[in-house]
Amino acid sequence: MNMSFVQAPVVTVVFATLLLATLLVKLWLSSRQIRHVALNRSQVPAAFAQSVSLESHQRAADYTIAKLRFGLLSTAVGTATLVAWTLLGGLDALNALLLDTVRPHLGDLGYQLVLLLGFSVIGALIDLPLELWNTFRLEQRYGFNRMTPKLWLIDLIKSTVLGLAIGGPIAALVLWLMGAAGTYWWLWAWAVWVGFSLLMMVIFPTLIAPLFNKFQPLQDDALKTRVEGLMQRCGFASKGLFVMDGSRRSAHANAYFTGLGAAKRVVFFDTLLSRLSPGEVEAVLAHELGHFKHKHVLKRMIGLFGLSLLAFWLLGWLSQQVGFYLGLGVRPNLDGANNAMAILLFMMSVPLATFFIAPLLSTFSRRDEFQADAYACAHARGQDLAQALVKLYEDNASTLTPDPLYVRFYYSHPPASERLARVGQLST
Repeated sequence: MNMSFVQAPVVTVVFATLLLATLLVKLWLSSRQIRHVALNRSQVPAAFAQSVSLESHQRAADYTIAKLRFGLLSTAVGTATLVAWTLLGGLDALNALLLDTVRPHLGDLGYQLVLLLGFSVIGALIDLPLELWNTFRLEQRYGFNRMTPKLWLIDLIKSTVLGLAIGGPIAALVLWLMGAAGTYWWLWAWAVWVGFSLLMMVIFPTLIAPLFNKFQPLQDDALKTRVEGLMQRCGFASKGLFVMDGSRRSAHANAYFTGLGAAKRVVFFDTLLSRLSPGEVEAVLAHELGHFKHKHVLKRMIGLFGLSLLAFWLLGWLSQQVGFYLGLGVRPNLDGANNAMAILLFMMSVPLATFFIAPLLSTFSRRDEFQADAYACAHARGQDLAQALVKLYEDNASTLTPDPLYVRFYYSHPPASERLARVGQLST
């Protein structure tokens, strides 16, 4: 390990500063959003007066505020947990316990895998009450949750087994590379991660998603003909059109593409098909096709792979700095591997820095949504797209009056007023 570049006090100060700044900005933005939505709760915006009832508008406002208040609680718990793991010595204590009890029996690799598993289990237990409250109280109160406790438990068991079956071998391979592949292990680990990500895009639609939902071929012949005609006009091919039983878990509606290359498939939530007319479904699908036509998915994937390469390089460098561990409340092992600890500390600290590039990423995402809307208006009826968006905003209880600054920071999609105004211009 290297003592010359990263000093522990500097790491501590930078970490604490970023943590405090992130917390304050999150609290400030959420409070702005709460105030803005509450102030505009009593009146439907003029642009939506003919299409959205006051009751729906107020329900959306109440739901938005409730989610934001719950988010403040989640932020507080997450911040406290992060401090406990790092500066208060939680990870150091867990590591010391496993170092004495597990490593003598399982060796370095086994001990490190148990450390990752222990951290994940404790984190999941901390988050469990919040997840239950969100699903069975918040979402239930506003009529969105349709999941039973039994189904929730079954999903938890399935996702846990899948996480162990898939994540365990990948984690073991990365840890082995960190210890055996030399100085440039991070490049090999990045290549493994890229390959794994691409493989998951291929197998997820056919092997993993069906474990949680039922996918039936689209049965509506008229709608199927209309959708296939749109896809043919747009030069898009897929493995099929499917309807997913999203209503088993939630009343929220959606449609999406999944898969990679020839394995791409179009998936409609049954809640979406039950709410939208055939023309509106076509317009929503045209919007999604617009993302592929403009190569938004490919560009985002390349960007993600590029950022991940930078992240792996940074992890490779920091993992060799004693000050990185000491500055975040962990004593590195003097006679054993520290790779699992480096991964955990990196995963906990990096989001504090990347949080402040969120506005830039949101800006790019909103630009892509405008481009996809324009494509939809060119290949379907803009009026149908506008009507579909209004229904989706209303059904999902999305506020029509967000705070402008909150939008600029967080919104990956343009707010309703801006989006529908642009669609209206394109439709004339």
